[in-house]
Amino acid sequence: MNKPAIRLLLLTYYWPPSGGAGVQRWLKFSKYLALQGIDITVITPENPEYPSVDESLNQDIHPSIEVIKYPIWEPYTLYKKLMGKSNQDGINTGFLSESEHVSWKEKLSRWVRGNFFIPDARKFWIKPTIKKLNLLLKDQSFDALISTGPPHSVHLIAKAIKEKHVIKWIADFRDPWTNIDFYEELMLSAGADNKHHRLEKAVCETADDILVVGDTMRREFEAIAPNTPVHVIPNGYDPDDQPETTEELDQHRFILSHIGSFSPARNVQALWEALAELCNELPEFKNQLVIRSIGKTDASILANIERTGLSAHLDKIDYVPHDKIGKYQRQSHLLLLPVNQSPNAKGILTGKLFEYLSSNRPILAIGPEDGDLAHLMQQVNGDPVIDWSKKEDIKARVKKCFQAHQQGRCQAQYHDVADFSREQLAVRIKGIIEQRLK
Repeated sequence: MNKPAIRLLLLTYYWPPSGGAGVQRWLKFSKYLALQGIDITVITPENPEYPSVDESLNQDIHPSIEVIKYPIWEPYTLYKKLMGKSNQDGINTGFLSESEHVSWKEKLSRWVRGNFFIPDARKFWIKPTIKKLNLLLKDQSFDALISTGPPHSVHLIAKAIKEKHVIKWIADFRDPWTNIDFYEELMLSAGADNKHHRLEKAVCETADDILVVGDTMRREFEAIAPNTPVHVIPNGYDPDDQPETTEELDQHRFILSHIGSFSPARNVQALWEALAELCNELPEFKNQLVIRSIGKTDASILANIERTGLSAHLDKIDYVPHDKIGKYQRQSHLLLLPVNQSPNAKGILTGKLFEYLSSNRPILAIGPEDGDLAHLMQQVNGDPVIDWSKKEDIKARVKKCFQAHQQGRCQAQYHDVADFSREQLAVRIKGIIEQRLK
């Protein structure tokens, strides 16, 4: 007699047609969990405010997955009116701004967001969604519930469901809560800060298991809730996203690419200075350099590029559908991976890293030399991570890669990258669920 399939309820704010990084983790994991026979129902907003829209991601939704959408009210309509934006404008993540000057209205909106919308601006989805899920669970039974944040308001929904129903709950943290890189920019009062910490602790202590993306986050969450098991599940990459054909590298250009949101915390002054110096020292480098930025780019980065005389080299592309990203990665001679200059820098491991690794292109990683990224680059036999301030080391790394390009050797070979495929990571997640259900 066949064993009945595990029934999983997945609670996520980001779901296709959402673009950006937030949607990738559980869109991909759900696909491979479904392929392993898990019965998945997704709960997601009906009318959310996404930073970008990417219809190509709909093709990654496994046909067996049921998607239920509940309406949400968010305060972004009021925010857009205050900021003079149209209703069609997306809301950038991580305080990325395409304007060089932060207005008093923007500062006010950050203060309001931090002190009144706790844990986040999606808080108004909590109570109505709890009511709807309670009705759903009267008619249907599920073995496990996974909530993935940010936004961390989804964890508060899951906590309420866990406390009322017989269900195992796994809280997935793609990013930290109170240790996220922009936490200080929320301008929190002492009371608001205390509330964030109390909610975070309550979530972590109530969940049956916690998933995080790296070892530094694991240690942080173990300290918050010592009795809740914490498992490291990196973001990984999907082999299906890599193009079937090999991209021929342009021999007459040297393309340095950054793919994804280029936030102010990723603005490395030493990089722009190093590139400017190389342009002055090597005429052939100046003639061939292309700085390609794919995704929203903060105004501070554009200003630095202009100040260092590199504007003529900039190829700025606002957004590329995710199914085209692999092509742009393989067109690049060097992939730029700057870690946020923030208190939680040692624990940052973005999904972009694993997609970069899967493309077998050289990576210029800039950040803490003893963080999770540095340890992983060592594990896969990649180049060392360079500190943000070490201009000469950055310059030497770019020059070395450019010389390899001139010799037709612009390729990288990383070890054990297959261990980070979404399929393999989904096997590990299934194991965690099965262990919890014993």
